[in-house]
Amino acid sequence: MIWNRDIECMNRDEMRKLQDRRLIDLVAKVYNHVPFYKRKMDELGVKPTDIKGIEDITKLPFTYKQDLRDNYPFGLFAVPMKDIVRVHGSSGTTGKPTTVGYTRNDIENWKEVTARCFSMAGITSKDIVQVSYGYGLFTGGLGAHYGAENVGCSVIPMSGGNTRRQLQLMCDFGSTVLACTPSYALHMADAMKDFGYSIDDMKLRVGVFGAEPWTEAMRHELEKKLHIHAHDIYGLSEIMGPGVSMDCEYHDGLHIHEDHFFPEIVDPETKEPLPDGTEGELVFTTLTKEGIPLLRYNTRDLSTLNHEPCACGRTLVRMRKITGRSDDMLIIRGVNLFPSQIEHVLLELGETSAHYILYVDRQNNLDTLELQVELDENHMLDTIRDLQMLTRRIEHALNSACGLTIKVTLVQPKTIARSEGKAIRVVDKRKK
Repeated sequence: MIWNRDIECMNRDEMRKLQDRRLIDLVAKVYNHVPFYKRKMDELGVKPTDIKGIEDITKLPFTYKQDLRDNYPFGLFAVPMKDIVRVHGSSGTTGKPTTVGYTRNDIENWKEVTARCFSMAGITSKDIVQVSYGYGLFTGGLGAHYGAENVGCSVIPMSGGNTRRQLQLMCDFGSTVLACTPSYALHMADAMKDFGYSIDDMKLRVGVFGAEPWTEAMRHELEKKLHIHAHDIYGLSEIMGPGVSMDCEYHDGLHIHEDHFFPEIVDPETKEPLPDGTEGELVFTTLTKEGIPLLRYNTRDLSTLNHEPCACGRTLVRMRKITGRSDDMLIIRGVNLFPSQIEHVLLELGETSAHYILYVDRQNNLDTLELQVELDENHMLDTIRDLQMLTRRIEHALNSACGLTIKVTLVQPKTIARSEGKAIRVVDKRKK
């Protein structure tokens, strides 16, 4: 069990002194080694010597996802590539991923904070952890994997999909912990009967679920169907990956590992800091990241902060469960999707009109996507075969660009409702 009591139970004054030191070092590093930040700080008239501690953090510029895209692939890295031992990334609005790099020390810190998260859920070296997050450029799989190994668990690197095989090995190997998206966990629970399994065949006791927003109602459903304690793990690739925060057994907010990730809540409009308990955009500064350190990264996730000590004994600041976002990004099966990605693919293909609507639904506890797009009245197709071929071309292009399976339905010109204001591009029919 990994519980860094010195950090996780540190008093507020000591934590602030630690954060002060690390922020001062971070600002000097990015100013001297990342041209993007030097330019941003110069534009604001801020020098590294102006930053005396956390109280000066509002003098620093914000960073946004678009900044990572604009500096693709390695423009925000603060060390040479010879010092980067791992690269991860996520899809971008125009096909370019946002890229993040890790030094060896970054990987060690990642393992540490994710191990702390697993320990909050009572996971120990006696557990067998089935990691059903996706592996690859997505940070979920390897992030959970290394954290569980750091605790000393036996790890089954299943990755996502192939539900029958997931259930078979869960039963045969005696998995005690399941780590995946909450929607996929619920899908597996409902699929057990179809494949001839019962929860009584399993030894599961803990679930570590993240990569998409989920409600307390879903927690209760998962706990009922899988006979587990379900925990919420939060992270994003730009900051580190899974392990930024996690809820303990009291489920009263997610403990942020603030010795590594300094959080703020800011007003979505003014970007001014907000007090504890007030909802706003969640912002992180990576206090120890070496590969791609970020100043005041605006996640666009909506949350609140609570600095009161938790009943578990930890003094780490807690963030409320994410309730939504301030932008139009969707999270589908752990993958970030912007409507602008859809538009880019359609315009690039140039074989349909630009009028479309994306329907998001949930069937058998898995998110589904259907894109209805109008045919171009100037390029009407003559045969059913032509329509089928165009449909397949669009579906293939969307899958390549977004990493998601999207069903495409071609509709007649001028059948999608027009709006005098902002066009309605997404209809999310999932139950909240």
